[in-house]
Amino acid sequence: MKKDGLNNTVAGTEKETGNGMNRDNAGAGKEAGSGMNKKCAGEGNRMNSDHTGAKTRKKGAAGDKRPLGLTIFILVLLFFYAPILYMVVFSFNGSRSLTKFSGFSLQWYEKMFANNEMMSALIYTIVIAVLATVISTVVGTITAIGLSKSRRVLRTVVSQVNELPIMNPEIVTAIGLLMFFSALGVKKGFMTLLLAHIMFCIPYVILSIMPKLRTLDPNIAEAAMDLGATPWQALTKVIVPQIMPGVFSGALIAFTMSFDDFVISYFVSGNGVNNISIIVYTMRKRVNPSINALSTLILAILLVVLVLMNLIPVLADRRRRKNPADVANA
Repeated sequence: MKKDGLNNTVAGTEKETGNGMNRDNAGAGKEAGSGMNKKCAGEGNRMNSDHTGAKTRKKGAAGDKRPLGLTIFILVLLFFYAPILYMVVFSFNGSRSLTKFSGFSLQWYEKMFANNEMMSALIYTIVIAVLATVISTVVGTITAIGLSKSRRVLRTVVSQVNELPIMNPEIVTAIGLLMFFSALGVKKGFMTLLLAHIMFCIPYVILSIMPKLRTLDPNIAEAAMDLGATPWQALTKVIVPQIMPGVFSGALIAFTMSFDDFVISYFVSGNGVNNISIIVYTMRKRVNPSINALSTLILAILLVVLVLMNLIPVLADRRRRKNPADVANA
């Protein structure tokens, strides 16, 4: 009996001791877990606050740069377009002054249209620019396509020769053309001016088309002829439509270069054939406000052409979308 009572006492003591230790361990674990959770929560809050502060600083830096960029952009626009706007406004000036606006008047437009020399120069400029653009675009396109099918050595040599007039100073080209026409006994006039413009426009057309040709499949023409197309159809129906953006860009550059040229035109023109650049140069000492009217007229024509160039493709695309049957039949 005593032995059993002693055993019960020892077992109870051990059970109480075990329960106490378990309670102590549970309390310690709970306190440690709570401390770790609080520490993790504090670290998370600190990281969130740092991230929020970084975003705020980034937004502040972007906000600081935005007004500066906008100011620079506005100044650049003013630098480019303020002189043009100034010219347009003073083309309607009632006096000869180029600094004081005296009132609205169309007298300089009337004098411009009455000036035969100025109108003749405008007509010559437009005619030569159009002819030089058309001829140089056709010749440059055919040359570029031929070079794309040539051997590598020939293509490299011709490309280097083609780039020479572009890198060469205009004054050197002008003197060379003057001596060339003089050696041949050709009288300076419309034909020499047209030939000179065609000569320096062709390299720009070739340079604009060649990158587009490099992106084409070299076997595209052969594939078209295998499907029944003739060589001419393969050229006009397959290759040319694929490179049309390059052809269009080259034509625009050629027209701009021809319309705006002065140095070469000054050396190869004669017999009463002048373009607008030469007329403006001859008026540099006696300022004629009719030049403002002429420049405004040219600007208006160019704006109309640019609007039409951007509007016609959009209208054509809408027409194709409205009439898909016509596109399928075509």
